[in-house]
Amino acid sequence: MTRTSRPLHVAAALLATIALTAACGGGDKKKAATKATTTTVTPTTAVATPAGAPLTGVGGGDAARLGRPALIVKIDNAPNGRPQAGLNQADVVFEEGVEGGITRFAVVFHSQDADEVGPVRSARTTDILIASALNKPLFAWSGSNADFVKLVRAAPLTDVGVDVKGGAYTRKSGRPNPYNLFASMAKLYEGTQGSAPPALFTYRADGEASAGDPTGGVHLQWKDKVQTLVDWKWDAAGGAWTRTENGTPHVDAAGTQVTAKNVLVQFTTYHDTGYRDRSNTLVPEADLVGEGDAWLLADGKVVKGRWKKADANAVTTFVDGAGAPLKLTPGQTWVELPKPGDGKLL
Repeated sequence: MTRTSRPLHVAAALLATIALTAACGGGDKKKAATKATTTTVTPTTAVATPAGAPLTGVGGGDAARLGRPALIVKIDNAPNGRPQAGLNQADVVFEEGVEGGITRFAVVFHSQDADEVGPVRSARTTDILIASALNKPLFAWSGSNADFVKLVRAAPLTDVGVDVKGGAYTRKSGRPNPYNLFASMAKLYEGTQGSAPPALFTYRADGEASAGDPTGGVHLQWKDKVQTLVDWKWDAAGGAWTRTENGTPHVDAAGTQVTAKNVLVQFTTYHDTGYRDRSNTLVPEADLVGEGDAWLLADGKVVKGRWKKADANAVTTFVDGAGAPLKLTPGQTWVELPKPGDGKLL
C-alpha cells in the first residue's frame, strides 16, 4: 500500500485515547504508520438488554453461551471467497465497503456455534469501530501488518487472529490462497475470558405488531472498479429476508441460502484514509461516528428513520421519524453499510 499526498484523516472515533493515522488490514497490505496509546474503555449501552440473547432478542438459550464474550470474525466476500462458512449461524453480520467496490463481513457470533468460520481475511479500521461497542469481543482476522497489530491490541477487543491463535486456523484444499483460511470457532474460544456483549437493538415483544409499510425488499450497491449488488427479498412463507448477490442466490458453504430476520440499512459516508492497496485503489473507512439515515426491514415491512453513534464506544441507536426506537424481530440481523443514495426499496 502506498501513501498519497493527501493529509491522513485522524480516526478519533476509534478510541478517544488513540491518535490514529488510518491503516488497512493484514498480510495482503503493506505497512501503514500508526501511533497508538490506550486506556480502559467501558462501552455505553443505549438499549435495554433483552431477557434472552442480547444480540438477537431470542428468549432462552444456553447459559454458558450467553455469558461468554462475542466473537467477531472478519470474513471475505470477494468472488473467490464464496461460499462462506458460518454466516447463517451468526447473531449479527455487518457488511462494509472495502477497496474497489468489494465488501467484507464483520460476522458477530454469540448465542450460536458454527463448526467452521471463514474464509478469514484481513481487517480494516472500520472493524474497530464496530467492535468498540461490544464489551471487548474476541476478534479473529488474518494478516501480519505490525502497525495494525499494535492498533488492534490497543483497541477494546481481544485479538485471536492467526498471528496470536494460529492453532485455531487451517488452510482448506480446493480453494485458492488467500481465500482458503478457515478457523474453528471452538478453538478460537479456548482459553479466553470475558463478558457478554450489550444489546445492540430493541426488539418487539411477543404478540406486538410490526410497524412500517409493506415492501418486497431492498437493493443495495457498492460500485467502483467492480460492483457488489445485493438484494434482500421478503419470503413470507419462511418469515425471513433472503439474500441475492450479483443476481445469484447467496448460499453458504452448506448450500443453504443466506437469510435474516432483520435487514438494517445504515447509510454512511466513507472517507479516503490516504492509503492505497497494491492495485492503487483507495482504502476507505466508514464514518460510523455521527448520524444518518436508516431503514429497518422486518416482517415484510420497512420503517425509515435515523441512526446515531455519539462516540466510538457508544452503541449505535436507531429511531423512527418520531424518535422512538426501531423495533426489530427477534433473530439474526444484517447491518448493511452502503453510502447514502446507494439503496432503493423493491
